[in-house]
Amino acid sequence: MTTIAFFNNMGGVGKTTLVYHLAHMLVELGRRVLMVDLDPQSNLTAMCLPEERLETLWADDNGTRPTVLGCVRPILRGLGDITDPHIEELRSGLALVPGDLGLSRFEERLSDAWPRALDRDEAAFRTLSAFHRLARRAARQHDADLTLFDVGPNLGAINRAALLAADHLVTPLAPDLFSMQGLRNLGPTLIEWRRAWTDRLDRNPAQDLELPLGTMHSAGYLVMQAGMRLSRPVKAYQRWVRGMPGLYHEQLVRDGITPSSTDQDPYCLGIIRHYQSLMLLAQDAQKPMFMLKPADGAIGAYTQAVARCRDEFRKAAETVAGRVGGTA
Repeated sequence: MTTIAFFNNMGGVGKTTLVYHLAHMLVELGRRVLMVDLDPQSNLTAMCLPEERLETLWADDNGTRPTVLGCVRPILRGLGDITDPHIEELRSGLALVPGDLGLSRFEERLSDAWPRALDRDEAAFRTLSAFHRLARRAARQHDADLTLFDVGPNLGAINRAALLAADHLVTPLAPDLFSMQGLRNLGPTLIEWRRAWTDRLDRNPAQDLELPLGTMHSAGYLVMQAGMRLSRPVKAYQRWVRGMPGLYHEQLVRDGITPSSTDQDPYCLGIIRHYQSLMLLAQDAQKPMFMLKPADGAIGAYTQAVARCRDEFRKAAETVAGRVGGTA
């Protein structure tokens, strides 16, 4: 089982939409995929499930919610370890560990555990490895080839624990100043997290505890194009895109290479257009944009957009799968 976190510490780049569509396309390519929603905003869960199901999932607040929060609730209350995760079967080969709007409560517990792990505190290691272990259990339950993490746009303790649990990191980038600054923030942070986690691994007092290695291998980036950015002059857009390969290698790969363009950069995993009108249809139909049919309103010019969308996500999914592997 291979785990991929999709992360950029700047919001608004289309990360959740990317995870949702890549997961569905990877299933079409023959992979068994598990999504884990580790973003306290729970946008991925809302995208995957109807509102009636969300009401059921989030209705009970006594610690038995079938969500990520329910799984880590014993740790949050100081009463034990994680419980077995619940997974929602979305279609054949695709499942979700639902997110929870209350997951932000876990942030303080994770922050507190980080320094205590240096003192060989077993409870701290159980806390810091909670996401890793619940994802592994859910992946075994689903027999997943690939597990995709959706995380929020920040560098807090929840995301640190989520990224440390990931084998690979894929970074969605929008062609603007904010995404570029996000890369400059992310590079040094990942280096520090890897180093600090390595120091802590040597202090683990429970050798039978399943801990993440904290590799967070930089698998590559996808160029995402938001509608408001497309209204800018093409020259401005191209300027940001031209700068992406060099900055990505400088901050995350650190191999001394500066590709001249995304076409020449093997770490560019794809370019996804913004399909604003298709997304509205897809939300109403509760399906990926590339699965829209005439009955869903995808007629006329929409037909070509659906075909183009399918082609782009297929290429991106094939590239991502080829980069990370993903067999058990």
